[in-house]
Amino acid sequence: MVLESIITPERAEKKPWDMIFIGFLYASVAMFLSVWVFKEEASLVMVLLTVTASVPLLFNTEKLEEEKDVRIDKESTLLKEHSKALLFFVFLFCGFVLAFTLWFVFLPESIVQTVFKTQLGTIKAINSQITGGSSFLSSANVFSGSSSIDASAFSHTTLLFHIIANNLKVLLFCLFFSFFYGAGAIFILTWNASVISAAVGTFIRNNISVYATAAGLTKVGGYFHIFSLGLLRYA
Repeated sequence: MVLESIITPERAEKKPWDMIFIGFLYASVAMFLSVWVFKEEASLVMVLLTVTASVPLLFNTEKLEEEKDVRIDKESTLLKEHSKALLFFVFLFCGFVLAFTLWFVFLPESIVQTVFKTQLGTIKAINSQITGGSSFLSSANVFSGSSSIDASAFSHTTLLFHIIANNLKVLLFCLFFSFFYGAGAIFILTWNASVISAAVGTFIRNNISVYATAAGLTKVGGYFHIFSLGLLRYA
């Protein structure tokens, strides 16, 4: 009852920037509790605990927005009021990303590999699909004797198609999940924040490791080193 009572939808709409700190708090508490209680399954429990803390705010916001639907007749005014809720959810998402990224960067690698195990696995799967598709196209172009320009254009077009198709599947999943579960939207929001944070955190740790090693700080470099996951391909 403590976390969910920190802020109300009315206050969140008036001060959306506060949601960055609320999101940071929700994600941080969830991460430490998941490591403490469910260490082996921390990567998923962390997301679920963050969702649990956010659900009361989501439901109270939905009630508030439904009351506005009843009171306000003018469409433009109603859209403006609804945009306030959307804005503070954006800042809540930013708070999640900030918290997950910060802990990904500064926690020891052994803990990071446990806490973000599922997220890192998801990124590896995405990267392997892209890499595998590129290798197949390269082999096909060699045997067909096509020019390098045609091969490059075909490769980029195919990868773009796969990206668009994947995002459409994600969109359908979001609609489907939110239709059956009231907390579906906040779950998807939190899960995406954790995956993005794993990608960004990997990029940051790799660069810290490289610069620390170059400066002769091998222990620092070893602390921050983590296997590269191809952030640019993922992005």
